[in-house]
Amino acid sequence: MLAIAALSLASPGLSREAPQPVWPDTPLARTGALALLQTLNAELLSHDSATLTLDGWCMRRALAPAGSRIVAERVTGQDKPATPEVRAALQVGAEEPVRYRRVRLRCGDRVLSEADNWYVPSRLTPAMNTVLDTSDTAFGRAVQALHFRRQTISAILLWSPLPEGWDVARQSPRKGAGRTLAIPASVIEHRAVLRLPDGTPFSQVVETYRGDVLGTPPPMVGHR
Repeated sequence: MLAIAALSLASPGLSREAPQPVWPDTPLARTGALALLQTLNAELLSHDSATLTLDGWCMRRALAPAGSRIVAERVTGQDKPATPEVRAALQVGAEEPVRYRRVRLRCGDRVLSEADNWYVPSRLTPAMNTVLDTSDTAFGRAVQALHFRRQTISAILLWSPLPEGWDVARQSPRKGAGRTLAIPASVIEHRAVLRLPDGTPFSQVVETYRGDVLGTPPPMVGHR
């Protein structure tokens, strides 16, 4: 079932965001937007690091100046203690410390995703914990040396640019002259567990990818 999950982005002290991309509301643009979302979803599912995947996506889609990399903008004051379900997924008892980190993954001025991350600090190196505690380094980049693998729990397309039943409708989706496509704040959601090479889990993440991942319409879409 498709759903739109809007997240509050209001947080003092966070840097300025780029305007949301503007797409024309045409059948071709809707089809192109869906193709991009499905492509990104497939790339995320086929790689262990969402951070490195977004690095490549940002570069190919020219979402930021050349050379830009994903930066984790930390969101404080929204701590979420690990639930029994999270602890079970991480295979830790009630007394084992589990840290929580919420970030917005930004490439240039565009926030591409928001992530909730519960991780077991004892399963990381001291240097990794220091980086996570004191910097805006993205989690996947900070723990890259662990050679972790990603186990996807769920991957949901929160929004489909093409309306339900488009494949059997007798008419194309409605459009209007100069009308723009309404892109929601949240477009994809992934839940995953990160594991060490021996299978030990050390992190559970919930990633919500934002409409900014689409960027500007490809040239072939234009305003037809």
